[in-house]
Order: sequence, then C-alpha cells, then structure tokens
Amino acid sequence: MSDSPGDPRVLFVMNVVLSAAFAAFVVWGLSFVDLVPFTLQGVVGLALVLSLVTYLVVVR
Repeated sequence: MSDSPGDPRVLFVMNVVLSAAFAAFVVWGLSFVDLVPFTLQGVVGLALVLSLVTYLVVVR
C-alpha cells in the first residue's frame, strides 16, 4: 500500500485547490502592498501557472 502512487484524479484536484489557495494568498499580499490589483483573473492566471509548474516538476 505504501508503494501506491495514488489516484491521479485526487492528486490533480489537490494540486488545483492548493495552487488556487496559494495564488489567492500571493495576489492578496501583492495587492495589500499595492503592486497588483486583487482580481479573479490574476488569481486564476497564477493558479494555472502554479498548477502547470507543479505538474511538470512531478512528472519529471
């Protein structure tokens, strides 16, 4: 059981949720110091980038 890679669907959803939460936190922090506005597009864009980078790192 410990050698099981896990269900890829669960890993994908976990990656998306955690990336979105981290992206919201980063964009909120940057908006707090007036560097970027806190927008849904900014959070979604950063979440997509983080998800893609995480996927590429895990697949390699």
